[in-house]
Amino acid sequence: MKILHIALACGSEEKADRFYADLLGLEKQDPKIVPAEVSRAIFGLASELKVINYTGELVRFEMFIDASLPGDHRRIDHVCLEVENLELFLQKCRSADVNIIQTPKGGSLVTFIRDFDNNLFEIKEI
Repeated sequence: MKILHIALACGSEEKADRFYADLLGLEKQDPKIVPAEVSRAIFGLASELKVINYTGELVRFEMFIDASLPGDHRRIDHVCLEVENLELFLQKCRSADVNIIQTPKGGSLVTFIRDFDNNLFEIKEI
């Protein structure tokens, strides 16, 4: 298993640029939009979200940009893990009564789980 990205919320693109690009020296990628229906299914938020990736050789921060997020940012914060066999991993999650969230995004299905303290993890297969 390895960490693919760490997703956090930020109140503005300018703040994200100042910290992740200017201070940490990470490369800023083109922004993307998470559609409202995906945002609602995964994070419980009713609006679309702007996402900017800041990348380095061994790290990727996925920053969700929204001025209204400071009180709700814990809904979005998550770590993305890569597993060898997604179905086997999800069977283990079901056996342990771990909450699994799967929703369509584009032409594929995205998978998230919550741990026993409500921390959010995106799960991808190698």
